[in-house]
Parts: sequence; structure tokens; C-alpha cells
Amino acid sequence: RDAIDRKEKRSETFKTAVHGLETGTPALKTEELGRRAPQWVRDNLVTMCMRCKEPFNAIMRRRHHCRACGYVVCARCSDYKAELQYDGNRLNRVCQECYVFLTGHVVLEDREGKPKGILEKGAAEVSGRSLLCSSLQLLDKNGKGGTRGWFVIPQDDPLVLYIYAAPQDVRAHTSIPLLGYQVRDLPQGDSRHLFQLVQSRQVYTFVADTEELKRRWMRAMARSAAGITDAEEGKDADS
Repeated sequence: RDAIDRKEKRSETFKTAVHGLETGTPALKTEELGRRAPQWVRDNLVTMCMRCKEPFNAIMRRRHHCRACGYVVCARCSDYKAELQYDGNRLNRVCQECYVFLTGHVVLEDREGKPKGILEKGAAEVSGRSLLCSSLQLLDKNGKGGTRGWFVIPQDDPLVLYIYAAPQDVRAHTSIPLLGYQVRDLPQGDSRHLFQLVQSRQVYTFVADTEELKRRWMRAMARSAAGITDAEEGKDADS
């Protein structure tokens, strides 16, 4: 009964949770999970496991893709096997969430009452206690297209930027640890208010709706990148 209840609950959450980061990536409907090959989230669009939030590194924590939902996950979070119909019902590597959904098996550490990771918390809940939140556009590498979403720096996790597809989504689809990044202003081009996060070869380019909103994001990100965790302006939210 417990397994059935969990499977039904996950059926609802997967309707909005299972999708890629890039614009144009179609959502994978619940009934298609395991029946249709997902579009994988590209490795270079995430810096940490999309399930447990642990940062990736080349030696101890490497990237893997869940063959059911396409998320980029660490070895620990993808240490499960499930039969996937689109691959001839062969066993494939999947994340814990997809394993529970597809098989109905209850994973021991997956208990009711277990604290939710920040990625599993709804955008509205996190935005209500954020240092700054608003709609932004994250450009792709060529600067011509990108992903528009809802971006949040939570009060209880002020060194990380969380990205939701929409303000009411039930979970964030990725996150960017801000510590150590440089915030760079860019000249206004084509009436777009541009700024960047830069660290080594990793560059994220953002577009704000107004110059004022751009400045507020630059200040907030610069403080987080410097490790400053107290709120300078208090809760700050924009729609």
C-alpha cells in the first residue's frame, strides 16, 4: 500500500519535474517515463548532481545520466537499475526517483519526513524567503538563444542560485554555486540588459528585463560569490 501511494504521488510530481534545462526540450510525460528515450541534460549545464546537490569533480564524483528522465546525477544517486520499455525492457541505470516510480519499490532512505532537498522545494516556497528572485534569461554559448526561467537566491542557502522553469514549479531543475565567481557587466546590446558570471572557462550570461533589475542581481550575486551570507537589502522579490 505504501509503495502504491508513493508511486501515485510521484506520478503527479513527475508531470512538472521531468524536463531538461534547455529551451525547446519537450517535457517527458509521466506515462512516457521508461517508454520513451529522454533528452539528456547536457553535462556542461550543471555543476552538481541534480538529485543530491553534491558538486561534481573529475575523480570522486563523476557525472552520469539517468536513462529514464535524462537528469545529470552522481554515481550514488544513479546506483539503481530498472527495465525501460524503449530499450527492449533491458535493465538501465536510473536515478533513485525514477527507480521508485518505475518499479514501485521503496528505497530504505526514502522515508516520509525526510528533509526535502532544496531542488525538491517549490519555487513559491523558496521565493517567499529569498534574498532575490525574479525572471531572467540564461543565454546559450552563442548568445542568440537561451532559457527563460525563475531564478532564486534563497535566504537559507545564499551561496547558490536556483533555477526554476516557472515561478510555481514544484522543483528547481538545476543550480549554480556562486562562491568564487566574478560578476561582469556587459554593454547594453539590442536593448538587452546583459551581465555574466565568470569562473575559469565557465561563463553564464544573463539577460534582465530592466537595467535596475540587472544591477540588483549583480549586487546580490557579487555578495554571494564573495561568501557574504547576510541579507543586505532584506527579502527582495520581483515578478
